[in-house]
Order: sequence, then structure tokens, then C-alpha cells
Amino acid sequence: MAQTRLLEVPVKGMDCAECALHVQRAIEKLPGVESVDVLLSSEKAVVRLDPARVDLLAIRKAVEDAGYSVPDAATPPSASMGRFSRRMTTLLAVVFSVVLSIVVAGEWLGLFDQLNALVPLSIGVALVIAGGFPVFRNVVRAALRRQITSHTLMTVGAIAALAVGEWVAAVIVVAFMRIGDYVERFTTESARRAVKELTAMAPQTARVERDGVEQEVPVAEVKVGEIVIVRPGEQIPVDGEVIAGHATIDQAAITGESMPVEAGAGSRVFAATIAKLGSLRIKTLRVGEDTTFGRVIKMVEEAEAHRGNVQRLADRFSAYYLPVVAGIAALTFLVSRNPLSTAAVLVVACSCSFALATPVAMLASIGASARRGVLIKGGKYLEALARADVVLLDKTGTLTLGRPQITDVVTLNGMPSSEALALAASAERYSEHPLAEAVRAAARAHNLPLFAPEHFEAIPGLGVRARVNGRTVAVGNRRLIPAIESLPVAQQLEAQGKTLLFVALDGEPAAILAAADTLRPEAPAALAELRTLGINHIELLTGDNQPAAAALAAALGVPYRANLLPEDKINVVKEYQAQGHTVVMIGDGVNDAPALAQANVGVAMGAAGADIAIEAAHIALMREDWTLIPDVLRVARRTMRVIKINLALTAVYNLVGLALAALGVLPPTLAAAAQSLPDVGILANSARLLRQQR
Repeated sequence: MAQTRLLEVPVKGMDCAECALHVQRAIEKLPGVESVDVLLSSEKAVVRLDPARVDLLAIRKAVEDAGYSVPDAATPPSASMGRFSRRMTTLLAVVFSVVLSIVVAGEWLGLFDQLNALVPLSIGVALVIAGGFPVFRNVVRAALRRQITSHTLMTVGAIAALAVGEWVAAVIVVAFMRIGDYVERFTTESARRAVKELTAMAPQTARVERDGVEQEVPVAEVKVGEIVIVRPGEQIPVDGEVIAGHATIDQAAITGESMPVEAGAGSRVFAATIAKLGSLRIKTLRVGEDTTFGRVIKMVEEAEAHRGNVQRLADRFSAYYLPVVAGIAALTFLVSRNPLSTAAVLVVACSCSFALATPVAMLASIGASARRGVLIKGGKYLEALARADVVLLDKTGTLTLGRPQITDVVTLNGMPSSEALALAASAERYSEHPLAEAVRAAARAHNLPLFAPEHFEAIPGLGVRARVNGRTVAVGNRRLIPAIESLPVAQQLEAQGKTLLFVALDGEPAAILAAADTLRPEAPAALAELRTLGINHIELLTGDNQPAAAALAAALGVPYRANLLPEDKINVVKEYQAQGHTVVMIGDGVNDAPALAQANVGVAMGAAGADIAIEAAHIALMREDWTLIPDVLRVARRTMRVIKINLALTAVYNLVGLALAALGVLPPTLAAAAQSLPDVGILANSARLLRQQR
């Protein structure tokens, strides 16, 4: 059986979605190529191939034959190229409007006819060839490959204008072909901006300790296990574990959160974050593309490959559009015998705008979301999220903090609750049980003293027994201290879904400690926001027991299912999907991974550094913040609205333009001037996505 491998090939010269389609078709024809994804945003092709049948040289030749190039190495993209800013968009629109006004005035006043009469045709032909040579060259290359592009039709239109002596019209056609190319490049580069900005944030060098000496080396040369030194204000170059030092870390590059976190010995730190205060010695765990930040970049780059239905529809439409336009032009000539009307039909057609309408908006949203700590794996997941109507929720680690906290201290013999808590925490001092840590944390929070037990005994499955300040203290479950479980207060606390720890002093019942996994404080408001956004069915799915699930569900006002195994959660997702619902599953990405993968959209909370969460989920939230959930739903719906407007405007423009050109109302000069309008409109409309997400 042939062994396949994945090869990433940088491609230069792609300025529009049509270009990416040409590159994809050129590579797909090679024997041994199984699949190709051409990523316009990151300027590369991801090729799955059989290395025994095809290699990089063959791919390079296919790309070059298609009119593009493969550089020897991918150069780091500059974040300064292609700005989706209000000022640049406005400037572009103003310049275009001025040029268009001049052309309209010239046509209306008859100045072009006078210019045609005064200047010899030979000079006009020379101007057309000089101005349009790069375009004509690409058209000829495409023709040799039996391909028709939007420039092919416009070139034929320019030739038709020259054939009837209208060299001014041909010059204007060529001029607007070049202007249109610039608008498309600007639009595409603007869509690439978010990927470029992320890539530009990647650390380039690291200070490594080798043989007792600090050396600054490229990040690619750092090895797992090496010690990296980070000084105040420097970028952390690797994922690793702090072995010495303390620093305040700005993790905005990973989580999108501006609030810094503290890091000391034992803390995990991530590449591309910044040590604002303090210095660190870090043991390297991951480098380069294997780091969390490297995976973020790769996910954003490859998001373009996961096209939604609306994007695939636009791609198919573009493939058939140009032949249809050629047919309309031929019909126009047969009916009217007017070569200028025929030329106008060829010139006014704008196929690139259909191809750009979807990816520009998708890339803008995906890239902007990544900078805020929300990783979206592709346009199809944004599209699915926009139409979602069912949201399923995991409990532990998702709705709750995932660590128990003491919520109640009830004493039974008049002893102060602080004394009972201090004795229990002292007895639990050497226990490693999560509930023991919750007791110790509660004592620390109340500034209570912890005593060293004179004797300590851990009783598996029951609890602990210790000698503290001359008294025997037992802390455990009902089997260790059965006399307490029948008390009404114990039954009330258990009915609230809380886990109980019973405390006995010298063999006598003394106190009840109730522990619960605390609800994330922002979760109720976020769920209320989801309801206002039209998500009417929200359900809790948990492996916890019935009382715990019922208490949390009641607090949130949602239905629930308890005692579920991972496969049970998958079945619930399938149940809703079979009813025709679009399901969003929100979990922590660990035990929920199968359900996340099964859902139409799986959302993982707090995925920073968690491989399984990033792999399983379709959307990964890099920080544990429920306010991001309604935000990303709004982003998805806003993106789909922008795409629909882009496609509608483009369709209406082309229908009107083709009709006016075929009827002879729109001359070639105005047709050429108007053919770039859809690209400008798409740019301006899609720019709203970045401005609204800042």
C-alpha cells in the first residue's frame, strides 16, 4: 500500500480566488496527488501525495506552468500589508469615484471621440500593448492551458474596440483592468492581514543555556528539554515549564485576555506570551509549530480549506459564469451586429467578485476572532453556528470551575465553625484528595491556623483520622462517621447536590462540611444572552449524579440529563441531529471530545495548552470565559449576513451590467470603469467585520 505524505508548498502571485482555483487544478492533474487545498490567505498549497510518484519539482513546474511561482522558502509575511481600515477603504473609494467621474464626463461630452480622431490608431495600439502587456501575457498563458479567465474576456473586448478604431476605449479597458487587479490584490491582502499579524507575533530567537553559557539561537534550533532564559519584557519563545523565577505573563497572544497572570516554579507557559515583570528559567516542552501558538497559526491558516456550503456554491458559480458571459456576448453580436456592445458585455463581466464574496468575509472573521482567543477551524463551522438552534452543555470544567469548594460549615455541638474548619483542615493536611485540598483552601481563605497532626492515617474510600492538639479528629464520608448522615441538615445539603464531609472529634459528631463545584460567575448571563439570540433549547448533559445535576440545572433554568457516559452524550447529539436540528456542543474538550466531534459545531472551553481540546473541537476558546460564547454566535451570524449582502450585490450588479451592455446603453469605456465596483463594494462591506470585532 502506497505511503502518502502531506507537503506544504508556498505559492507566490495569487491575487484572487480565481488564481487559487487555477493553482489547485494544475496540481490536481499530477499523477500521485491525492488531494490539494490551496490557501489564498497564507499563500500556500497543502498537498497530500504519493512521494514515489510525484515530488516538489513536479509540483513547482505545474505551478509555474499555471503562471505562478514557488519560492525556495516561505518568507515570513509582513503584517503591514493590506489594511482593512476605514481610512484606506474610504481613500480607495474616493480615488475610484474621481476616475470614474472623469471617464463618465469624457464619454458624455464626446471627448473620447475627438481624441480618437486626432491621434493615429497606431499610437493607440502601442499604448494598449504597453499598458496591458502583463495582463495579455497571462491571458495567452491561460489560453495555452485551455483556461478562460475574467481577463480573457476583457482582453477580447479591448481587441474588439481596437478592431473598430476605438483605441481610447481599449486604453480605458486596459487601465481599469490594471486598477481592478490592484483592488483585488488589496482586498485579498486585507483578508490575509489577520494571518500575517499572527505570524509576525511568532518568536524568532531564544536565549538557551548550553554548557553553563547563555546563547541566543534561532527558535528552530531549540531542542526539547533545553533550558531557556527569559528576561523582563522579553517574549517567551517556547512552550515549557518554569523551573525557577517568577514573572507576570501577558498571555494576550494565546488567550486574547489583556489581564496578566502570575507564573512561578511549576507553572506552564506558552510561546509568544511576554514576561512583563520578572525573569524565568523554562524547561522546553515544545518548539515552533508544536507549540500552542504554532498550532493556533496553523489552524487559522488552514481554516480556509474548510469551506462552507455558501462558499462552495460561489466557487461552482464562478466556474460556469465566464462561459455563460461568452455566450451572451456572442448572442449580442449575432443580434445587434454591434462590436462595441459585444465588447462592453465582455468587459463588464466580473467573475472575481463572486469568488471573493465569501472568503474575504470568512477570513476577516476567523482572523479577527483568533486575535481575541477564539479559534475557528473553518468557514463551514461559522456557517453551521449561524443557523444553530440547540446548545448542549457539559457541567464539570465547563459550566463549573472543575474544582470543589467548601460552601457550608455546619457545627453540631456549639463549637465555632472556624474552629471546626481549622481542625478539619489540620487533619487533612497530608491528604492528597481533591476534597482535602478544598478544606485546606477554605481554611486559608479565612486565615485560620493549620496545625501539624501528631498522628495521621489515610483510610482508603472513607477519609482520614489524625491526632490534632491532643484530640482525635476524623474527616470522611458517611461510612466513616455514620451517625451524622440521618440528620435533617445533612439531607437538605445533599438535596442541593452538594458533597458532604463529616467531622468527628474524639468519636463524637462535630460538624458537616458541604462541598460543591462552583458555577462560573459569568455563565448565567451568557446563557441568558444565548436565549435572546434565539437559542431556545439549551440542555445540560453531565456524568454527575441526579441531585448535583438537578441543583445546577435549576439554578440555570435548563433541562438536564445526569449519569451520562461519553457515549451517552454522543447519542443525545445524534438524537437532535436526526430531528433536523443544528447542534452546538460546549465542553472542556477532555471527556467530551467524542461529543464535540459529533456535534455540528463543537466548542471547547479553555483550550490553551490542551491538545485534545484543540483537535476535537471545531471552535476552541483559549480562555475559560463564557462571555465568548454569545460573542462568537454573533460573529457567525454577522459574517453570514455580510456574505449574503456581498453575493446579492454582486449578482444584481452583474445582471444589470450585462443587460445594459447587451442593449448598447453601456459603452465599453463605462463598462471597464464599472467592472471593479463589486470588488470595492465587497471590500467596504467585509471591512465591517473587523471594525465590529475590535
